[in-house]
Amino acid sequence: MDLSNRTALIVGGTSGIGRELARRFAAAGSTVAVGGRSPEALSELAEEGFGTISMDVTDSVSVASARDAALARYPELDTVVTMSGVMLLEDLRDPAHFKRAETTIDTNLLGTIRVIDAFTPHLVRQGVGTFITVTSGIAFLPFPPMPSYAASKAAVHAYSEALRAQLDGTGVGVVELVPPAVATAGQEEVNPHALPLDDFANEVMHLLSQDPTPHEILVKGVLMHRWAERDGTYADLVAQRSQALAMLPSRQG
Repeated sequence: MDLSNRTALIVGGTSGIGRELARRFAAAGSTVAVGGRSPEALSELAEEGFGTISMDVTDSVSVASARDAALARYPELDTVVTMSGVMLLEDLRDPAHFKRAETTIDTNLLGTIRVIDAFTPHLVRQGVGTFITVTSGIAFLPFPPMPSYAASKAAVHAYSEALRAQLDGTGVGVVELVPPAVATAGQEEVNPHALPLDDFANEVMHLLSQDPTPHEILVKGVLMHRWAERDGTYADLVAQRSQALAMLPSRQG
């Protein structure tokens, strides 16, 4: 993928990985707009020179309005990155967890679908473009304290595969970015093994710039997750990660 002349919208790019990718795309020569909910973050990004668009991926009206604003400002838009996501702990022994499951699925899965649906007609009509969906190593190796997060990201992976097949021949590609734990927003305190953000972004940009671009962007730190079943390490790794269930409030003390 030639990153020197893209016009990209990064949805959910107001913080963390998305914000860093916005900066990397811009540094490579692309025109970049960022969509998100936080007025403060959008204001900061505008000061950096990014286009900004208010968007709530859980609201179809908001997504449609944001699409119209984006295409009016950037009619040549050719890259849409769907970054929006939430990570919530859930104790499945407590029925009250369901609200967290709903929030997670609505944001991570349905939010992704809303964004893709909004921009598919434009990209197909244009005959060229790329969707970049964002899943997680947890899609392939569940983290038991966050069951709906794992399920939502596994679903986005499957959806990305189906979307790629359905868009074959239209000129619109689908690339799936699969991050491991990355040290953003205090992640280094939660997980001391989290990959430094700069290192992650360097690998991602290198992989994205390959020709042809891989269908899955897999940095070295996520390979153990992606291929755990193939490598026969899945059961042991899930058991190891299940020790983190102790972080659930009901299991402390």
